[in-house]
Amino acid sequence: MIKVSDLFSYKIDKKYAKPAAYFSMEFAIDQPLKIYSGGLGFLAGSHMRSAYELRQNLVGIGILWKKGYYDQERNQDQTLRVSFRDKDYSFLTDTGIVFPITIHGAKVHVKAYLLKPEVFQTAPIFLLSTDIPENDYLAQTISHRLYDPNETTRIAQSILLGIGGAKLLDIIERETEIYHMNEGHALPLCFYLQDKYKSLDEVKKRVVFTTHTPEKAGNEEHSMPLLESMSFFNGTPVAQVNELVKPENGVLNYTLTALRMAKKANGVSQMHGEVSRKMWNGYEDICEISAITNAQNKTYWMEPAFETALETGNDKKITDHKRELKQKLFRVVANQTGKLFNPDVFTMVWARRFAAYKRANLLLGDYARFLKIVNNEKYPVQIIWAGKPYPEDFTAINIFNEIYWKTKDLPNCTVLTGYELWLSGHLKKGSDAWLNNPRLYHEASGTSGMTAAMNGSVNISIPDGWIPEFAKHGQNSFIIPTAADSLTPEQRDKEEGQNLLDLLEHEIIPLYYESPAAWTTIVKAGMKDVLPFFDSGRMAQEYYEKLYA
Repeated sequence: MIKVSDLFSYKIDKKYAKPAAYFSMEFAIDQPLKIYSGGLGFLAGSHMRSAYELRQNLVGIGILWKKGYYDQERNQDQTLRVSFRDKDYSFLTDTGIVFPITIHGAKVHVKAYLLKPEVFQTAPIFLLSTDIPENDYLAQTISHRLYDPNETTRIAQSILLGIGGAKLLDIIERETEIYHMNEGHALPLCFYLQDKYKSLDEVKKRVVFTTHTPEKAGNEEHSMPLLESMSFFNGTPVAQVNELVKPENGVLNYTLTALRMAKKANGVSQMHGEVSRKMWNGYEDICEISAITNAQNKTYWMEPAFETALETGNDKKITDHKRELKQKLFRVVANQTGKLFNPDVFTMVWARRFAAYKRANLLLGDYARFLKIVNNEKYPVQIIWAGKPYPEDFTAINIFNEIYWKTKDLPNCTVLTGYELWLSGHLKKGSDAWLNNPRLYHEASGTSGMTAAMNGSVNISIPDGWIPEFAKHGQNSFIIPTAADSLTPEQRDKEEGQNLLDLLEHEIIPLYYESPAAWTTIVKAGMKDVLPFFDSGRMAQEYYEKLYA
């Protein structure tokens, strides 16, 4: 069996000696390891890389998703198709550890794999699987699909992550002082610790919680009888659960319960911290909610040539290298779509998870005006969309397909599939501008614009999430004016869509062509201002200082 002393290939820095464990449903570590869906995973991956660079005593706990999230492909008519395929990874270490947990009153066997630090330069990460011969087929499927749409399977996945992960740490005899839940998925871990220590105060000493969801409706919740039947509470009697966490109307909200069982919690931007405090204001017995702004790992994401050119003041190198990276991206575009893009043309990218509130189609709201901009011969533009909707989010899938149908005959606009780490890197490095236009107050942080800025792509954004901490309009980015909060969502979409088109037509695109030196100044300011604060080294340090202390 693997020993704790075998976990770390690096000498732990005394500043970060406190043993902590980071529980996350997804980790975006590197392109070959497909166990993530989007921003939550990208954040967790960067956190693990910076923990490695800082030599922190941190281990990751996740799930080895046999079919990953899904493979994004196309139907015959080019609309989106969702495919699920088995995946195998020779670079994971089989720890030889197999142990039982209880799900739905039955014994389920869990196998632990280890991603060693030297493979991708991360803190060590344990990945749990139920897809082993010791289990029947139903139990095997628990670790098949990330965010399985079936309610009971989702609950089983939380039990696997929370209870399975905490039990594994006990099996390998790792004394863990801090259990960090990245979102509420690992909540059963709190009930495992409650059973172990028989005291909510003892649980609170050890648990910290990061919340990512800025609206109550987005926070997972299930009925108490269903959770009890699924063995969610690890043997804690329902009467005691009611006393400990006070579920409302027989429904347990994961976020609210985590806030009642953790010693500290944090939002993922300063703005999100404020939104979270207002959202849960008035609920009794919740912990303090601070804010630790998300960040991304510079070592993994930033092109070294950009950093060197910035440090040496070589503007020509910045513009030349950007052109080279655009050509690389456009090979991907041509391969997928048969469209040949021009590296001398202003190129804007919208790329992130497709969800209705992120408004991928905001540009197309006034379609006639959109066509006027994309058909402008004096100031030509190229636009790329990319991103994965949840497989059962048919509203988002319809938006993806709508954009495809509306742009398929335009040689300078396209929609790409397969938005994973590798494509994300190409898009950030090969774009001139990075578009982010969610409904205000709906984006807790949003981190893709950070890595875009590191690579000389200028943010064009609604002032949500991390953006207010970074953006200076016309200096390092461009801010889309927002509509009044009093308007209906439809009215706001319409007004902000016009504001975005105004910004592009009258300010951004003319500046790119008429004042290339001024554009390069903005590019350089974005690269300078995004670092070091939005490098995840700062974030990983803040978690030790503010949450783990």
